[in-house]
Amino acid sequence: MPEAHEPVATLSEDEAHLAKLGYKQELSRSWSGFSNFAISFSIISILAGCLTTYGAGIGNGGPISISWSWPIISVFILIIGFCMSELVSAMPTSGGIYYWASKLGGARAGFFTGWLNLIGLVAVTASVAYGCATFFELTFLEWGWYDTFSLNRIFVFFIMILALITLINIFSSHLLAIINNVSVWWHVVGASVLILVLIFVPDQHLSLSQVFTDKFNGSGWDGGSTSGAAFWFVIIPFGFILTQYTITGFDASVHLSEETQGAARTAARGIWQSIFYSAVGGYVLLLAVTFAIPQVDGQPDYASIPAGGVAYVFDASLGANWAGTLLFISACAQLFCATACLTSTSRMMFAFSRDKAVPGSQLWSKVNASRTPANAVICAAVVGGIITLPALKSVNGIPTAFYAVTSVSVIGLYFSFAIPIFLRWRAGDSFEVGSWNNGSKYKWMNPIAVVEIIIVGVMLMMPTTPFGAPWRDEFDWASVNYAPVMTVGVLVLLAIWWAVSARNWFTGPVQTIDQAVVDAFDD
Repeated sequence: MPEAHEPVATLSEDEAHLAKLGYKQELSRSWSGFSNFAISFSIISILAGCLTTYGAGIGNGGPISISWSWPIISVFILIIGFCMSELVSAMPTSGGIYYWASKLGGARAGFFTGWLNLIGLVAVTASVAYGCATFFELTFLEWGWYDTFSLNRIFVFFIMILALITLINIFSSHLLAIINNVSVWWHVVGASVLILVLIFVPDQHLSLSQVFTDKFNGSGWDGGSTSGAAFWFVIIPFGFILTQYTITGFDASVHLSEETQGAARTAARGIWQSIFYSAVGGYVLLLAVTFAIPQVDGQPDYASIPAGGVAYVFDASLGANWAGTLLFISACAQLFCATACLTSTSRMMFAFSRDKAVPGSQLWSKVNASRTPANAVICAAVVGGIITLPALKSVNGIPTAFYAVTSVSVIGLYFSFAIPIFLRWRAGDSFEVGSWNNGSKYKWMNPIAVVEIIIVGVMLMMPTTPFGAPWRDEFDWASVNYAPVMTVGVLVLLAIWWAVSARNWFTGPVQTIDQAVVDAFDD
């Protein structure tokens, strides 16, 4: 039920904007514009995505998959960010993605968008936490704490990390803002250290020509060929996961908008600035790693990277001490990233539950004494742990389920972005823009954003190795890319749920503030 009438005069500009959208101020609005930028920058985390999926980039295309694919895909993602910045400026709410879809396309559009976004956020939290656990495992191996690599031990670390970030997220929102501010500087200084070490410590580097022209196909498809249409239109796109997974989660600026001061302006800037600075910093970092790829008998050893990842590059090029140090810096950055991911996920779950879309919504929409959605935090962490259980198995040392979880996160998040971006384009000039907007550029930006999302999303649902293709003799269940199974399966279940039940009770965003307050802004 809406709360009792609150005098309009007592509302701040942010609270008034939120009231116009139908919501009362429940969360603590203690975040600055920098803190809002910081959480998206932390979730993008070039020390997480760039390094944990580096093997997928090199394995599917080689150095050109880094030197050329990254900047090209980054430009498209920046366009997506501009489209979302315009939307959050007009409607800065915690569940912004599905709220936009509901207002522009009706309850059904909001229902599917919200679930895609929530699934993507849970998956990205799980994948970052698992990547963090892997990097701590690799760090301790380099430091000689034990002799063998263990997926079981990684999973224990993973559960410990989920527990830690859950406890951190249950405390005050202001503490989280401080942690994210620290995270920005850890990423800036940490990435700088990695780049400088990779430039000055290795005895040899690849040439400029090798970094920008060498090709490699370690996928197992097409006999390892690096020529022909299959290489350019199938193998290299498999490597897009490196860029698309790294530069994601920037919708955190949206989900924290109800806790941000001047959200109509600062949350909009937080989205595109986090993308831009991460794209530039990530490119420099990736080039530094690629130049440092070790050589065997005078030839770059690309074949060892898909399984060994950056840990192999660090160890072979820098030695155990330096490798352990760089892996530790990266692991700590990923811990910051996982913390921010869970924050964003819990806020989305809180907002979606506030509008009665999630089973048990009364539980997940509660806030504790610190005005944080503690129950939503715990639920998101538990579900993230469950969906990552398949990562206990590997193929040739590669936990393919980890890459599947990353694919699910990318597909869920970006598909949820595509729906309101398309609906805003369809609305045309009737859309009421906020203080930050794209002007008439939306007419070409929004269609480009939607097409890019669809193409990359489809590629991420393909079997990335012959071992994962059911029609191949070498098929192995442990190699299956279960991203399409989860994505299509969830969409089918949602469609059934909508047709049988949800359409009868889900009406979109539920007003939580007195109608008289809303009317005061419409007069």
